Amino acid sequence: MKLDANYIRWFKEITLEDVPLVGGKNASLGEMYCELTPQGVKVPNGFATTAAAYWHVVHSASILEPLRDAMAGLDKTDVDNLAIRGKKARELLVGAGIPDDLWAEIKAAYDSLCEEYGPETHVAIRSSATAEDLPTASFAGQQETYLNVSGYAALKEACSKCFASLFTDRAISYRIDNGFDHFKVALSIGIMKMVRSDLASSGVMFTIDTETGFRDVVFITGAYGLGENVVQGAVNPDEFYVFKPTLLKGFRPIIRKNLGEKKIKMIYGQFGSKALTENIDVPEQERKRFCLSDDDVLRLAGQAITIENHYSEKAGKDRPMDIEWAKDGLSGELFIVQARPETVESQKSLNILEVYHLDTKGPVLSRGKSVGEKIASGRARKIDDVAHLSSFLPGEVLISDTTMPDWEPVMKTAAAIVTNKGGRTCHAAIISRELGIPAVVGAVDATEKISTGQNVTVSCAEGDDGTVYDGMLPFHVETVSLSDLKRPKTKIMLNLANPEMAFSLSKIPNDGVGLARMEFIINSYIKIHPMALVHPERITDTSEREKIGALTFGYKNKVDYFVDKLAEGAGTIAAAFYPKPVVVRLSDFKTNEYASLLGGRYFEPEEDNPMIGFRGASRYYDDKYREGFALECLAMKRIRDEMGLTNLIIMIPFCRRVDEGEKVLAEMAKNGLVRGENGLEVYVMCEIPNNVLLVDEFSRLFDGFSIGSNDLTQLTLGVDRDSALVAHDFDERDAGVMKIISMAIQGARRNNRHSGICGQAPSDYPDFAEFLVREGIDSMSLNPDSIMKITARITEMEKNRSAG
Repeated sequence: MKLDANYIRWFKEITLEDVPLVGGKNASLGEMYCELTPQGVKVPNGFATTAAAYWHVVHSASILEPLRDAMAGLDKTDVDNLAIRGKKARELLVGAGIPDDLWAEIKAAYDSLCEEYGPETHVAIRSSATAEDLPTASFAGQQETYLNVSGYAALKEACSKCFASLFTDRAISYRIDNGFDHFKVALSIGIMKMVRSDLASSGVMFTIDTETGFRDVVFITGAYGLGENVVQGAVNPDEFYVFKPTLLKGFRPIIRKNLGEKKIKMIYGQFGSKALTENIDVPEQERKRFCLSDDDVLRLAGQAITIENHYSEKAGKDRPMDIEWAKDGLSGELFIVQARPETVESQKSLNILEVYHLDTKGPVLSRGKSVGEKIASGRARKIDDVAHLSSFLPGEVLISDTTMPDWEPVMKTAAAIVTNKGGRTCHAAIISRELGIPAVVGAVDATEKISTGQNVTVSCAEGDDGTVYDGMLPFHVETVSLSDLKRPKTKIMLNLANPEMAFSLSKIPNDGVGLARMEFIINSYIKIHPMALVHPERITDTSEREKIGALTFGYKNKVDYFVDKLAEGAGTIAAAFYPKPVVVRLSDFKTNEYASLLGGRYFEPEEDNPMIGFRGASRYYDDKYREGFALECLAMKRIRDEMGLTNLIIMIPFCRRVDEGEKVLAEMAKNGLVRGENGLEVYVMCEIPNNVLLVDEFSRLFDGFSIGSNDLTQLTLGVDRDSALVAHDFDERDAGVMKIISMAIQGARRNNRHSGICGQAPSDYPDFAEFLVREGIDSMSLNPDSIMKITARITEMEKNRSAG
């Protein structure tokens, strides 16, 4: 049915140039419907009322002057007064109703949708302000959305309420803060076919990491049911990270997955209920499963990249995007229901790096997901509902179950925000990013553990986990200008263990990662001894079996849990620094450390001196650990072959003899890791004097050497650095240690092999770093907190040497 409409535009008639006509949200929907449908981006069909339709409502009812009176002299800092004025404005618009000629066009357009999709089609009614979704102002959640609307009566009521939502309290406050005139902004209503995500899942995705601004990932959040719970932060969603560069090459790079609680889901109102939607509990078994399959995650990421590329091309510059998606539970199809520019991380300067450091730690009150990378402290204020907002004082830390858009005027005065519920794309997270304040979301027990008036410190500077500490803890901010930093000829790499810090640390000028420790990933994320997953029948302790069962829930084959988590952890680090080299050291726990893992005591012998015992290379081909080593190899193979991260280099620790190196390489080959195949390089730790004495022989087996100055010093001097009695004799700068390190560097060069160092010494002692440069070492791997200082010193030293 063709409509000759004055107040209606179908999505197929709308482009991005039509923001003044239909607002940012509807202009974007039309753009995608017209331009991206042929590229596989699915957008439900629909139509929009124009800005003229809104003004027609206002002028037909002669309410323009009363609206101006309602806004005149408004002090937005007076929360109660703002609420009174906003309510008055909304009442005026609802009371105005919808003029007959406008309603006739809306009704006729709805009839056309019903012809396409069926009688009394269920639609979503979405607001779209004519000054929203701009590159520097998101207007996220400022106006209202109504879901599961069907039939003329419900449609008319929802449209009337939607027009009125131009004057929600948060929209009024947001316009004032961003310099928009209330009476130069109109509201367009988008009316689109509902996606039956009430029977499946929905969520939000960004084409940028929302916490660090890392550009090479698509970050997806999702939960069961309709998407409002994810957007508003009423549920702790699943999270997925997909690496863009290798996805575009045809790989399957889901580099990280975090399981959310997903306790509730929003569905259509049940039969006999007046509510259009309602929340119900999600069964326990479903909560412990991801709401999306890997195939769906990859399809969504592909659509996100298509959208980002299109909008970037239109803008003539990179344009990271904030996108809402929904999966239809009837057809299984994935739909895009909104896309707008990301307005926080993409606007930050890429030449200034701010790093927050917590100077001391205190008792932990609560933990959740970190939003941003800052630290703030203040007095806590618990808010239960909107009625108590007026008690909130500027500079306090807002503690609540969740936040709602109506709370925004108060949120703008907070030092930090902490919520029980929500994920990194929820309302509280979005607003805190825009405000540049730290937030901890999904903390579960924050309102129980934190009291009003209590002094707290909110830290988001320690990775994915955001922590609320008791007391006002000292912290400092390090600001670095990256534009002026010169790079030395000596490669400067990072020592890195925690995958959660990888995106952030990749912004520090570097040449890759010289040491990524597998032990941290196993200890912090996996927590189970690999042999306990290979042979669960050997675990007799009931409590231990239950803990292992809880961690591996949803895995039919328990060893897949180990492989998945290890691949995600090391893969995240490899992705963060791609295509620069990332050297991952295979597991180097000592037997007592292995024994502390769940199930470990059933597989580990007791040793009097684990430091020189059953560790490193000696384990990998031994029957006591061979099957566990196979899981490590499978994880590394997945990173390189399935994720496409061939910048990953494997390093063998504590390899005592040449024939031991041969056995390890043979064991790796059995598990699909063949040195030289698909560009695979294998390094060896140079931490035993025998590695130096036989450097020519080891060079035949390995592509590079990484000097572990800690163990090499202990074994050269015969000193246990952990012994209080002799620790004073431990010194990497001893003449004998420096001589053996020099021999290692010269031996590597003689055999055309890479030489690097990953020990603590160059981070602690700048003069030791200078010694390494003089000896001609190829690379130094430093701790992140010392890399800028040492880089500057080495650059100056190289400059002086060349001048001399």
